[in-house]
Amino acid sequence: MDKQHLRLILNGKSAGRNDVREAVDAVRSMGHEVSVRTTYEPGDIPRLVREALRDHASERIDTLVSGGGDGTLNEVVDATLHELGEGEKPPFAFAVLPLGTANDFAGQIDLDADDILSCLRFAARADAKPTDIGEVNGCVFVNMATGGFGTRVTSETDPSLKKVLGGAAYLFTGLQRFSELAACEARIETEDFTWEGAFLALAVGNGQRAGGGIRLCPRAKLDDGFLDLTILPFPTSGRAIDLLTMLLDSGAEGLNNALIQKKVRKLTIQTQESVQFNLDGEPMNGQSWEIGIRHHQIDLRR
Repeated sequence: MDKQHLRLILNGKSAGRNDVREAVDAVRSMGHEVSVRTTYEPGDIPRLVREALRDHASERIDTLVSGGGDGTLNEVVDATLHELGEGEKPPFAFAVLPLGTANDFAGQIDLDADDILSCLRFAARADAKPTDIGEVNGCVFVNMATGGFGTRVTSETDPSLKKVLGGAAYLFTGLQRFSELAACEARIETEDFTWEGAFLALAVGNGQRAGGGIRLCPRAKLDDGFLDLTILPFPTSGRAIDLLTMLLDSGAEGLNNALIQKKVRKLTIQTQESVQFNLDGEPMNGQSWEIGIRHHQIDLRR
């Protein structure tokens, strides 16, 4: 096995974790180089990505490891692509060290967030495979873009509650917030499909899971050149709470008859009022959305 140089960009919230320190020591003892950079305040990730790109020119970095949750991975990839020219592929592969609360993307590529040592070993050993990236209004997402009431539930659920209740925490929050439930009106257009109406939840997936493991786009693949669109129309029969419960509890697969699902390369979404979209958990607000796919834009250890 060739010696690898891993550059770990570590979310400062996890800097004191013993399992992270032990994993770094163990991978170094395998003969690999692991250089660690820790974030402290907003703006650190773009700065550390620029440093990694400069360092790569003189001390080849094989893999840029994102140590944190889905939001950290999003920031690392987004910052890297913004530093490069349009369409230029990063000079190193990416890998995930899952240290967040939900770790949805890590779960899809079969990383065990309870075994950080195995995850860092995987970053040093696994093949780097071509991987697609989604894009919303010029901002990228690696896993999924979501919108609607379900987005508000997942973004506003207390992290401490998630640790105790797991996925059920989202249902608990949804029930608490049910009095605020309102339809989001939108017009959605793709290459060969147009839909207009009110939706309860909306997902555009490069990956399959969001919101703590909810399989919103169960057929999505990371390298097929398509995004998976899932629309949960707002019901006219007053069954909104039932549908939301089923979605948060069993994902899209438990709601096949109620969903609209398409594979698309690009789409536009226009909403009557400003709505929140989450890109890998990072919020954006607006009414007009241009969404597309960048086929095989990065290499990812998976």
